[in-house]
Amino acid sequence: MPAWIDPNSTDPSTDGAWWRQAVVYQVYVRSFADSDGDGVGDLPGITSRLPHLRDLGVDALWITPFYTSPQRDHGYDVADYRDIDPLFGSLDDADALLARAHELGLKVIVDLVPNHTSDQHPWFQAALAAGPGSPERARYMFRDDDGTDTPPNNWPSVFGGDAWSRVTEPDGSKGQWYLHLFDSTQPDLDWRNPEVGDEFASILRFWLDRGVDGFRVDVAHGLFKKEGLPDTELPDPDADGPASMVEAAGVDEPMWDQLEVHDVYRRWHGVLAEYDDSPRGRRMAVAESWARTAEAIARYVRPDELQQSFNFHWLSAPWSASAFADVVTETLPSLRHHGATPTWVLSNHDVVRHVTRYGGGSVGRARGRAATLAMLGLPGSAYLYQGEELGLEQVDVAPEDRTDPSWFRTKDSPKPDIGRDGCRVPIPWSGTTAPYGFGPAADGTQPWLPQPDDWAGLTVEAQTGDESSTLEFYRAALRARRTFADRAGDDVEIVSTLDGVLVYRRGPLTCVLNAGTTAAAVPEGAGDLLLASGPSPEGRVAPDTAAWFLAG
Repeated sequence: MPAWIDPNSTDPSTDGAWWRQAVVYQVYVRSFADSDGDGVGDLPGITSRLPHLRDLGVDALWITPFYTSPQRDHGYDVADYRDIDPLFGSLDDADALLARAHELGLKVIVDLVPNHTSDQHPWFQAALAAGPGSPERARYMFRDDDGTDTPPNNWPSVFGGDAWSRVTEPDGSKGQWYLHLFDSTQPDLDWRNPEVGDEFASILRFWLDRGVDGFRVDVAHGLFKKEGLPDTELPDPDADGPASMVEAAGVDEPMWDQLEVHDVYRRWHGVLAEYDDSPRGRRMAVAESWARTAEAIARYVRPDELQQSFNFHWLSAPWSASAFADVVTETLPSLRHHGATPTWVLSNHDVVRHVTRYGGGSVGRARGRAATLAMLGLPGSAYLYQGEELGLEQVDVAPEDRTDPSWFRTKDSPKPDIGRDGCRVPIPWSGTTAPYGFGPAADGTQPWLPQPDDWAGLTVEAQTGDESSTLEFYRAALRARRTFADRAGDDVEIVSTLDGVLVYRRGPLTCVLNAGTTAAAVPEGAGDLLLASGPSPEGRVAPDTAAWFLAG
C-alpha cells in the first residue's frame, strides 16, 4: 500500500469543509423505511436503518421534505416549514434522527423548498382571503387579468399545462392569476418582496439550531423571474420531451437562473457562517440548479454563496467515454476559478434510474457499476440515490398506481408524462415478497407504490456477504475511495478516450472505464489494481467495466 494512504482515515475534510469530498446518500423519505406499517416511509424508519448507511460507507444523508404538507407533490408542497407532517413523525422524531446520525458519524442534510409553498400554507390562504393589492398577495406572483381571460404570459408548468391558475375572489367573481411553475397547488413566492427573504432566513436558523448540517435547496435557480414576466420561446411540440427542468419551461429562461438569485445565496452564506464555531462544526448548502452551462452552475458556488451545486451534466451524459470526458473537462475549470469542488450524481428522485438508462438488465447493471466507479474516482462530492447500491432499475408503475402530479396533469394530452414514480418505489430490505422488510406490514401487503415480484434477490439481506453483488461492490468502492479521496488532489488529466475507453489520472490514481466493445489494455505505469467494477482478463479491462489502479 502506498505510504500516503491512511486506511484508518474517516474524515473526508481537512479544513472543516466536510462536504468537499463527502459521499452523500439521498433518502426519499416515503420510500426508505416504514416504522409503523402504514406503507409509507417515515423518520423513525430512517433512524432504524442508519446503521446501513454507516456500513455502506457514506459520510452524510440528504432527506427529502418531511414538513407538514398536503402531499400533492410528495412533500415538495410545504404548508409549514417548522413542523413535521404526521405521516412522517414529529419534531421529537426529527431530533432523535439527528442525534442517532451524529452518534454514527453521519451528517444530515435536509431539503428546503424556497421557490413555492403549498396552497394550504397560511400565507397563501391569507392571500386568497385578503384580495388584490394586499400585502398578503404581495408575497406571491399574483397578476391581474387584462380583460382577455388569458394567462399573463405563455409560460408552461414543468408538470404540464399552463403555469398560471385563476382564483375566485371572496365575492365569487373571477379574480387574479397566480404563477405556479409546478403544480397548481404550488404557488410561486415573489422573492422581490423582502418579507419572503426574511422568512427563509428564519427557517434556516430554525433547523440549524436543531442541529442539521446542511440544506439541499430545491429549484435553487428559480426564485427570481425576469422583470415584466415576458413570454418565453416555447419548445417544438413535436420534439422529444425535455431533458431537464430548464428545458421543460421554454427555450429561453425568463423564469430560471436570473442574476438576482445570487443575492439570496450571499445572505444565506452569512447565515450558515454564523454556525461555523458551533459544536456541530461548519454547515453547508447545495443548490439544485438546472443551469445550461458549467459556468452558470459555478456561479452558485462563488466563495460568498453556496458551498455546492449539483452537476447534472454527468447524470445527463450518455454511456460514452467521450461524453464523460467532456463533462469532466467542462466542469473542473469552471469550479476551480471559485475555489469550489464539483459534485457528481447518476440518479435521483426526479430521473430514470441509471441502470435502466444504460440499457437495463445485466448490461445496464454492469454499466451502472462502471459509471459509479468512474464517478467516485473524481475529485469532489458524490451523491448516491437510495437503492442504487442494490442495482435497482426503474419500475414500470401501472397507471392506476401512479401518484406523480406530472402524470395527472398530462395523462389526457397527446404526449402524456408517466411521471417519476418508477424511481421512487420503496426499496427492498429483506424477505422474498412485498413489502420486502420495508415495514412491519404482513407479507404480500404492498407499500404506497407497489414493489415488483422479482426483487427477492436484490434485497439488502440477499446481497450482504455476496462479493459479486452490487451492494458489496458499493461498500468496497466507498472503502477504497476513502483511502485516496482527500489526498489525490483536484487535478484530473484525461489521458485518452480512444476506442470508447476513458482513461483519466488523478494524482496516483488511474481510472479506466471501458465503454467500448473489446477488452482494453491497462495503461503502462498505472500501478496495482485497487478495485474493478466487474471481472476482466488479466492485464485488461473488459467492456462495460471500470477499474482503479494506484501507483506506488
